[in-house]
Amino acid sequence: MLVSPELGEVLTAIIFRVRAGNAALPLVSAYDVFEQTWSPPMPFLFQRRFGTEDRPITRSYIRECLVATSQATRITAAGQPLEWRPHDFRRIFVTDAIRSGLPPHIAAKVCGHSTVDTTMGYAAIYPEDVIAHHRAFIARRRAERPSEEYCDLTAQEWDEFLAHFELRKVALGTCGRDHGTPCAHENACVRCPLLRVDPDQMPRLQGIHANLVDRLEEAKQQGWLGEVAAIRTTLAAAAQKLEAMGAAGNATVHLGLPDIRTSTGRSNAEGPQVRFC
Repeated sequence: MLVSPELGEVLTAIIFRVRAGNAALPLVSAYDVFEQTWSPPMPFLFQRRFGTEDRPITRSYIRECLVATSQATRITAAGQPLEWRPHDFRRIFVTDAIRSGLPPHIAAKVCGHSTVDTTMGYAAIYPEDVIAHHRAFIARRRAERPSEEYCDLTAQEWDEFLAHFELRKVALGTCGRDHGTPCAHENACVRCPLLRVDPDQMPRLQGIHANLVDRLEEAKQQGWLGEVAAIRTTLAAAAQKLEAMGAAGNATVHLGLPDIRTSTGRSNAEGPQVRFC
């Protein structure tokens, strides 16, 4: 599954809290049962404590957790106990994505399928009219757009796409403008509502706010009325961002950390161990 940098930061924050403030992930080696080789030490995102050492979560361990969870829930289907497998979640993701409007050919790219038919087989559990309706929608869209827009991405186009996100990085944080759109505020980032201020840059923003106050007083003394109006607009935007960051910093957000259950964790003398599966 594809994981965006933003989602990676959220997962890291959750693991940071579960590990009681230890921000660094231990470097561990994983064994590939297919290649029959050991990986170099890497900060695997999903790992667990096993005895006196840290180990990455393996496929077999995930299966064991799913089996234990299935037995604990006692869910039945057609009178038989329902057992979850890792591949079931892949099918659920693809089925839900296609049902929500994701084009099948994009879902095939995400899953690494060579043909769209394989991807559509994942969505076979839903009524045929849902799939037919979606295909009709795609057909109408393709009829309205030039066929050359559906060609595969070139290396240059992919580099331009990645460069867009690099250009969105500014001193105060990240610009949230869409791909292919220019800056609408002539790089006046403090005024821009699309600016996502980095909390670590709050002292910089406070310095900018103080500087604007001094510039406003100077402009009033010199009689630069046009400059006064421009500085007031920027000053109001900076104050609004500082107020929003202050409110966000004082708020407590519950991330919904997993409970310690018999099927997902065990307790020992050192304290509870929370396991992700």
